[in-house]
Amino acid sequence: MNSFDLSQYELTAKEIYRNLPPSVLYEHAIRYDKEATIAENGALVAYSGEKTGRSPLDKRIVKNPTSEKAVWWGTTNIPLDPMAYGHVRQRALDYLSVCPRLYCFDGFAGWDPKYRIKVRVVCSRPYHALFMHTMLIRPTAEELASFGQPDFVIFNAGTFPADDLIAEVGSKTCVSLHLEDRELVILGTEYAGEMKKGVFTVVNYFAPKRGVLSMHCSATADKQTRRSSLLFGLSGTGKTTLSADPKRYLIGDDEHCWSDDGIFNIEGGCYAKAINLKSESEPDIFAALRFGAVLENVVLEEDHSVDYADSSITENTRGAYPINFIRNSLIPCVAGHPTDVIFLTCDAFGVLPPVSSLTPELAMFHFVSGYTAKVAGTEVGVKEPTATFSPCFGGPFLVWQPKKYAELLAEKIKQNRTRVWLVNTGWTGGSYGVGKRMNLGHTRAIIDAIHNGTLAKVQTYRDPVFGFDLVPECPGIPSEVLVPRNAWVDKAAYDATAKKLFQLFKDNFKKYEGDAKTTAAGSDMAA
Repeated sequence: MNSFDLSQYELTAKEIYRNLPPSVLYEHAIRYDKEATIAENGALVAYSGEKTGRSPLDKRIVKNPTSEKAVWWGTTNIPLDPMAYGHVRQRALDYLSVCPRLYCFDGFAGWDPKYRIKVRVVCSRPYHALFMHTMLIRPTAEELASFGQPDFVIFNAGTFPADDLIAEVGSKTCVSLHLEDRELVILGTEYAGEMKKGVFTVVNYFAPKRGVLSMHCSATADKQTRRSSLLFGLSGTGKTTLSADPKRYLIGDDEHCWSDDGIFNIEGGCYAKAINLKSESEPDIFAALRFGAVLENVVLEEDHSVDYADSSITENTRGAYPINFIRNSLIPCVAGHPTDVIFLTCDAFGVLPPVSSLTPELAMFHFVSGYTAKVAGTEVGVKEPTATFSPCFGGPFLVWQPKKYAELLAEKIKQNRTRVWLVNTGWTGGSYGVGKRMNLGHTRAIIDAIHNGTLAKVQTYRDPVFGFDLVPECPGIPSEVLVPRNAWVDKAAYDATAKKLFQLFKDNFKKYEGDAKTTAAGSDMAA
C-alpha cells in the first residue's frame, strides 16, 4: 500500500499510500492528524483549522487561449497568469514532497461510465483522503488495477500557505484550477469542501462541451418507472429535506448531469449540513453518520457524543458519507429523463405562490435568476426581506456564462417534455414578520402531486404580474393558500410587494441581456 509512485509529479515523499480503506485511514488520522478523534456514532471527527468554509474570493482559473473565451470571467472566475500558476503549483509540490507521508485516492466523478472522469487526489491529511473516499465513486479492485492515468488531479497542500506576494494571488489562500492541464492546486485552506467543489467546477466546464448539462441540484426517481425528478434550490429552500422521500429512490443530494441517456449523480457520497441535526427530522442523514463517515468541525461531549447544536467552531458543521449509507439510494446512481424539474425558492416577500407552472422560456428565466430571499435578522442591518440571486442555482461553481447552461436546460426539457415548476417554501399571507412560513406538510403534498401527475391535469391561469401559470387546486391544500393574493388581508400591500419583487427580478436579469436566446427567455416575464 505504501509503494505507489508519484514521481511523474516530482513528488518524492518517503511514504505514499494509495486508496487505503477507511479503517486504516482512521488509524492514521488518530496517529498523525491534528485533533482527529472518533465520535460515539463511529464517524471520524476532524477539524479544518482556520477555514471552516469555502474561500470563493481566493479561487483562480488559469487564463489560457484554449479556454479563455469560454470562461465567465469576473468575481466568480478570477484569472491567473500561467507563470503565476507555475509558482503556485511548485510551492504545493515542494511542500508535499517534504511531508512524512502522502495519501493518494483514485476514484471516479460521474456514475455513467460513458461520461465519468478519473480523478486523483494527492493530500497530506488522512481526513482529506477519507473525505474524498466518501465523495468520489469508489473503484472496484479491478477498476483500480487498470485505472491508468487520471483525467484530473487535485494537489491538496492546504496546510501550507500560498505566497501572497504573487500579485494575482494576494492572499495566504489560493485555490487554482488549470483547465488545460486538468489540475487543481490548493494552498492555505484545509476545508475539505474545496476539493468537492473543485471537481464540480471541472465537470461544469467539460460536460457542456459534450452537450451534457451539469447541475447543482438533488435528484430522486420513481421506484417503478425509474424516471427522475430534479430539485434545484439555494441554501435554506428545502432541497435536501424534500429529496429525502421514502416513496422514491434517492439519486443524489447535490450534483448531477443530464445527458442524452438520462441523469446521473456526479458524486459517490453526500456532504450534509450537520448543524442542529436531529434523528427525528433527518433520520436517514443521522443514521448515515457512522463508521466510514467524516464529521467536520463538530463539537463532542465528554462521552464523544456529538453536540449538533453547538456552533462554537462554525455554523457550517458538516458530515460526509457514502451515498449507499442512505437506505433508499439507488446504486448505481443513474435514472431516466426527468418527468419534472422543480425550482425551490424561499420567498420571504410572501408573494410567490406555493406552486406555479413554467413554460420552457420562463424556466430559462428562473434558472438564470436562481432566486431566493434572506429574511430580516440574518445579517446586520437587514430589516426587511432581501432578494438573493445565484445564476443556475450554483453561481460560484459555473465556468461558462449562465446562458450556456440555461440553453441546455431549455433544450432538454423540450426534447423530453419535462414539466417545470416553481415551488415557494417561504412565506404566505404576508412578508416575513407579517405572514407565516409555508407548511412543510403542504409543500410535501405539492411535491407528491407533481410526481404523481395530479397537478399537470389542473386547469391553470396566467399570473398578471409574474407571467407564470398559477395552479389553483391541489389535494390537501386550502385554495386561498394556492393563490397568494387571496392569502393576504391587505390586497394593496400584496400588489405593491409583488411589483417590487417583479422589478428586482428584472433588474437582476439585465446583466444577462444582449444574447438573443437569453433575452427571449425573459420576454414573458417582462411583458
